[in-house]
This record gives sequence, structure tokens and C-alpha cells, in this order.
Amino acid sequence: MASSPDQIPGQEYDYEALPSNYGLGHNMLAGAFAGIAEHSVMYPVDLLKTRMQILNPSAGGLYTGLTNAVSTIYRIEGLRTLWKGVSSVIIGAGPAHAVYFGTYEFVKELAGGNVDDGHHPLAAAMSGAAATIASDALMNPFDVMKQRMQVHGSVHKSLMQCAKSVYRAEGLQAFYVSYPTTLCMTVPFTATQFVAYESISKFMNPKGEYDPFTHCMAGGLAGAFAAGITTPLDVVKTLLQTRGLAQNEEIRSARGLFNAAAIIKRQFGWGGFLRGMRPRIISTMPSTAICWTSYEMAKAYFKSLSEN
Repeated sequence: MASSPDQIPGQEYDYEALPSNYGLGHNMLAGAFAGIAEHSVMYPVDLLKTRMQILNPSAGGLYTGLTNAVSTIYRIEGLRTLWKGVSSVIIGAGPAHAVYFGTYEFVKELAGGNVDDGHHPLAAAMSGAAATIASDALMNPFDVMKQRMQVHGSVHKSLMQCAKSVYRAEGLQAFYVSYPTTLCMTVPFTATQFVAYESISKFMNPKGEYDPFTHCMAGGLAGAFAAGITTPLDVVKTLLQTRGLAQNEEIRSARGLFNAAAIIKRQFGWGGFLRGMRPRIISTMPSTAICWTSYEMAKAYFKSLSEN
């Protein structure tokens, strides 16, 4: 790899080291690009996960497995349904991921994660946790609207109409009732994912060079592992975010993390917490691979511009 003008002779260029003119704005642009790419490509699988997790018998009860879910949707609603509500993630994912990766790089720098070529799992975990707390505050309302539009029989035709309907019927709290549960899931998910990603990347690419294959593989493996262990909390989050659509009065009155978890255990047993695990892993593995590959590609592009 060619040396940059400011590079010390004999020292290999590390694309992960932030140059002086590479600021927060570039990280946020790279993050926005990664978020839109990730959520748009994998949206149909995310819809299948939501359908399988919903505990309302008129919706979730229709599906007995991933293959059955696809065939049922195709037969009853048509394949275009798999993209219903995608506008919510396109509009929300860009700003949310901009905040996500901007916070990640900022906290990682403060925590010493960019110092020398060593491995810094604690800095990765701290920056990942901080990133998800900030981005979820922005993304949670869009996630609520996305899932309201994804469910079987949803009457919501547009993002704005969905937002107005939810606000009139349930108030502002409906957009954030699942936020504590979301954080309980996404903080360990992101911390685990970032530590796994950084660890796998260091193992596969010890020189720290830009390598799309490494970023893709490390991102996919890290995402799959983190998704599997946090599925029970994702089921609880889905129940809270779609409670207003449930016919069951107990589900409609679910108040928070522990109350929702108790409802799932009482009505569906321990197996209820594993609903949608397969499509969650199937969607998360390529989505995190796409996300990290897109993000690292955008970072490499911006940094190549800074050298010219």
C-alpha cells in the first residue's frame, strides 16, 4: 500500500487511524450510508421475523415456520407485502446510524480504542453501548411504526398516517414504551457485536488494512452471535411495540419489560421467548455484514480523499 505524505517511513498505513482532517461528519455520513444499505436490503426478512414474533393469534398464529410464513404471505397478500413499511427504516435508519457510528468513533477515541495497533475490547464495548443508547433514542419511534405497518392486516398505508393514528389512539408514550426494553436488548447486543467484530477483525486482518472480505465475514459472524443471545428480549420488545393491535386484553395492557415477559411466559411458555430466532439470525447476519462492509468502505473512501 502506498504511503501518505505524512506517514513515517517504513510504517504501514492503517486505514482505521483517523487523520487530522477526518472528522465526525465523515463518520456520520459513512454511518448513514451503512444504515440505509443494511435495513433496505434485509427488510423482507425483518418483516418475517416480526410476523412470527407477534403473539396476536390473528397475526402471529398464521405462521408455523419461516418457509410457511413466506408461502402464506405470498398466497394471501402478495410478495409486495414483504416491503410494507420500508419507508420507516429508510427515513429513520440514515439519521439513526449517523448518530450511531458518530458516537461509536467519538467514544472509541476517548476510551483509547484508536491507540496503537493493540486489541481494545473494553473500548469497543463502551463505544458500542454508547452508540446504541444515542441512536435508539432517535430510531425507536420509527421502529414502532415499522412494526405496526408490518403486521398482518395492518390498516396503515403510510408512515405519516401511521404516526398520527398511533399518537391519537395511544399518545406519545406509545413511541417510547419499548425504549427501556430496546436498550436492555441493544446495549448487550451492540457491546457483544462490537467486541466480536473488533476481535474477529484483528484475528483475520492483523495489519488493519482495508479488506472488504474481512469486514463482511467479521460483521456477519458478530451479528449472528449477538442476535441469537438477545432474541428473548427482541420478542418482548415486539410485544410492547405492537400491543395496541392485539385482541388479547392482557397483551394490550402490557406495561413494560417484566410485565410483558410474564405475559409471554404465562401464555406461551419458555418457547415463546425464542419465537422468530431463526429469521432474526438470518436477517441479522447479512445485515451486519452489509452494515460493516458499507461503513468501512465509506470510511476508506473518505480517507482516500483526505490523502489527495
